[in-house]
Amino acid sequence: MARPVVAIVGRPNVGKSTIFNRIIGDRLSIVEDKPGITRDRIYGVADWNGKPFSIIDTGGIEIDGEDVILKSIRMQAELAIEEADVIVFMCDAKSGVTQADEEVAQILYRSGKPVIVAVNKVDNIERSDLIYEFYAFGFGDPIAVSGSHGTGVGDLLDGITDNLPELADDEYDEDVIRVALIGRPNVGKSSLVNAILGEERVIVSDVAGTTRDAIDTPFERDGQRYVLIDTAGMRKRGKVYETTEKYSVMRAMRAIERADVVLVVINGEEGIIEQDKHIAGYAYEAGKASLFVVNKWDVVEKDDKTMRQFETKIRDHFLFMTYAPVVFLSAKTKQRLHKLLPVVQQVAQQHSMRVQTHLLNDIVSDAVAINPPPTDKGRRLRINYATQVAVKPPTMVVFVNDPELMHFSYERYLENKIRAAFNFEGTPIRIFTRRKSDEG
Repeated sequence: MARPVVAIVGRPNVGKSTIFNRIIGDRLSIVEDKPGITRDRIYGVADWNGKPFSIIDTGGIEIDGEDVILKSIRMQAELAIEEADVIVFMCDAKSGVTQADEEVAQILYRSGKPVIVAVNKVDNIERSDLIYEFYAFGFGDPIAVSGSHGTGVGDLLDGITDNLPELADDEYDEDVIRVALIGRPNVGKSSLVNAILGEERVIVSDVAGTTRDAIDTPFERDGQRYVLIDTAGMRKRGKVYETTEKYSVMRAMRAIERADVVLVVINGEEGIIEQDKHIAGYAYEAGKASLFVVNKWDVVEKDDKTMRQFETKIRDHFLFMTYAPVVFLSAKTKQRLHKLLPVVQQVAQQHSMRVQTHLLNDIVSDAVAINPPPTDKGRRLRINYATQVAVKPPTMVVFVNDPELMHFSYERYLENKIRAAFNFEGTPIRIFTRRKSDEG
């Protein structure tokens, strides 16, 4: 199920990031305390009145080089327009309509996308008259907002959700494993797609996916049906896309959201860079089963320790995804390629596995007996019982006397015990703590 995408565009210093943070609230805080996760807050997920959507803050996109500001804004706007279903055009009530605003408006006219004009910094009633000049853009009624006070954000969200397209369903059977390949440019994603499909590319027709610009390729191997989700956008090599690496994350998100299993492809020749962590972090946050694929292994000089050393490096860099298996291969020579799909199948099974409540409680009870929860100001956490409430990813609720007493490190201890007992390989596990009286 792919969420629609909303982009916030506008010239610098109009408050795009403030409004972006208001809309996503603290939704990114769920993993703030995961060690090693790299985050840029360019991309978030929001839900308003039961309508989920993804949102991009173009203010977080730096365009490299000596670009003048207007050129930079233009590039950001064009990138966002290409990705977005709805565009929020952010302006500033204090400074009125500027030449840079006019530039952005010109690009937006050509987009054919729904555009909502949000006029920021309307911090009090006296300023509300300042929005009238923004009618001149011709995008309908401007919405007055205040990033600093939060007023008008509800009206803006109403405007956004009124214009969102319906959620597109993927229409694949439950037993089909949807696989997305993500990774920065030049790691060999396209050649890996072709290597996985092999000669079958000729006999399967490329089916246009429900997401704009996506190509879904169904295929079957050893009785298991798969769909490879490959966004055409991730293969684009325009100059713009090379100058703004953060957008490879944006493009990857489309594929991640629709996948069951995410292959994080790393260039074995170059090793790991910061951008790999950004992209893998989004797969983690989306709760997807994941594995690392180290490609171009054929050109790496190696001895009997090289593979173990590279895997250690992956574990050090991706502390938040220690559960993800690592597969070394070469798309070019097909070396070790046969090992990939069995691992994909295995992690897909773990991702959708359901544990019986009594077995889960046995493991939690044993864990508590071995290592009782620490006390906090004389009070001790008491765990009453646990139950699994969802799959993809496996999600557990632990009922306790006081959720405030559940320390992050103890939650991680429980997660590790559960993971070891049920062999949850390749999938994140979510644990939520609730007060016992909340269960009703």
